[in-house]
Formats: sequence, C-alpha cells, structure tokens
Amino acid sequence: MNAQVEALRARFNALAPREKLMVLAAAAVIVFALVWVLAIGPALATLRTADEQRRVLDGEMQRMAALKTQALALQSQPKPNRDEAMRQLQQSVQQRLGTAGRMTISGDRVTVAVAGVPADALAQWLAQARSAAHSLPSDAHLTRNASGLWEGNLVLVLPRT
Repeated sequence: MNAQVEALRARFNALAPREKLMVLAAAAVIVFALVWVLAIGPALATLRTADEQRRVLDGEMQRMAALKTQALALQSQPKPNRDEAMRQLQQSVQQRLGTAGRMTISGDRVTVAVAGVPADALAQWLAQARSAAHSLPSDAHLTRNASGLWEGNLVLVLPRT
C-alpha cells in the first residue's frame, strides 16, 4: 500500500504546475460532490419537508387527543344493564335506520340486518349504538349496492352485567 502511495506521490510531483492545479481542482470537486451527496443534500431535503411533516404529525396528535377524550368519556359513563342496553339499541335502530334496519336478539348478541342504508346514517347509528348501549360490533358483512347504499348484517355484543 505504501508503495502505491509513493508511486502516486512521485507521479504527482512529476506533473507540471498547471497539471498539478487541475488534479487538485478535480479532487476538490469530487470531495465537494461527495460531501453534498452524503451530507448536505439529505439534510436540505429533510429541512424542506420538515414543516409539512410537523403539520401532519400535529394533526395526528390532535386526532389522538380527541380519541383519548372520547374514550375517557365512554369509560366514565355508567354501563347500562342488559335490558337497558337492549332498549337503547332498539331505540337507536328505530331513530337512525328506521325501516331499513331489523334487530334479531340471540343471547348477548344482537344481529342487525340493514337494507338500503346510506353510509352516513350507518356511521351515526354505529356511534350511537356504541355510546348509548355500550355495544361492540363483533362481525359485519356489508356490501354496497348499485345505488351506493349499504346492505347486510352487523353483529353487536351487548355489555355483560
């Protein structure tokens, strides 16, 4: 290895001053390019995207805080007994789904068949069933029909008392 370095050094010393200057300039350009590609470029790219990433993370943090608040509110509510939960669930089906929803009760499970329900009504009903009756969805078989409405069955589990 020392022999190779000595050979390069001897060859460099044999160059004319103008050639030495060009070799040193080329080496400086190569070093600068390597520093740019390996250090400065990635750092600048990170700086350019930092504000957008911070905004995205702030939005996610706000959503997580809202979900935490909602979860704490649900946990603080007293759990209804089975009969009260059943009544609340039946009332929510009648209010939100109307004739498009039918309930079938089997032990602590309730199957709700829906036919021709808009997505927003279905989402509102699920939120109401979750908060008022403390029921948990355990199974869902839903399809979207040609007119964009939802059809199928949802199985909910009532709270145990």
